[in-house]
Amino acid sequence: MRLCADVGGSFVDIGAFDDAGAIGWRRKVPTPVGDWAAFVTVFADALAVTKGDRVSIATAGLVDPLSGIVTSANIRCIDGQVLADELARALGVPVRVVNDADAFVLAEAARGVAIGHDRVFGIILGTGVGGGLVERGRIVSGAGGIGGEWGHGQVVHESRIAPGANPVFPCGCGLVGCLDTIGSARGLERLHRFLHGVEAASIAITEGAKAGERRAAATVDYWCDLVGGPLAMLLHAVSATIVPVGGGLANATALIAELDGRVRANLLTPATAPIVVPGRLGEDAGLIGAFVAAG
Repeated sequence: MRLCADVGGSFVDIGAFDDAGAIGWRRKVPTPVGDWAAFVTVFADALAVTKGDRVSIATAGLVDPLSGIVTSANIRCIDGQVLADELARALGVPVRVVNDADAFVLAEAARGVAIGHDRVFGIILGTGVGGGLVERGRIVSGAGGIGGEWGHGQVVHESRIAPGANPVFPCGCGLVGCLDTIGSARGLERLHRFLHGVEAASIAITEGAKAGERRAAATVDYWCDLVGGPLAMLLHAVSATIVPVGGGLANATALIAELDGRVRANLLTPATAPIVVPGRLGEDAGLIGAFVAAG
């Protein structure tokens, strides 16, 4: 049995795969974000139950492909660690670690909506904006493990003519105007507040737009402009032929369909079939991606 896990800031979703690639055992436990010993115990206990002989992890945070160092703002006990080596030493079995967004794209390319596509750029539209690039079944990680991370770098600028007219928000990375500040579920809410001066949850905004509510529809329309243009430019650069979407906003299918239309309108090469599509694997994507990454 191969033990695989999807490690997030709130929970560790952990499961054992058999040789046929099916999940035979599964458990979800709270993530011990600040306790390394407890973090190791989660995996040691699972190995004891499943008799697994190796571990593969998809985790929130950057994974440097050269040093193996993990940078994780939300899971303090693994931040700055060469996680694969440290966990392998503690558990006595081989360990593989990949970024969770990369795992999502890898899973969708291998078993999901992107089967048959050589180059896949997947995006996460959840609490934040993330992404990953997979080419012929392999993760393109890039220097420092930031390959596919399209949420940072300023895309919205302050107007010199009318200060305050554009939605320029500070980002957690230290910059301002990043796509992460507007493209995520929280960003959609932030944009709605900026445009209309009212608070609303992302699901209320997307459902309102679908129902034809004027303010919600205006927010979604602007959001699609702000996100669709950069995504189209990125597709020109990497030549991906499909964009699976994960994260909470992937469940808003009307929103994703509108974003897809905006992206295709910005492409130099016309596309008749949808390109930006909700992922197919749902909550299983992280575990499946970790399994596929282990080879």
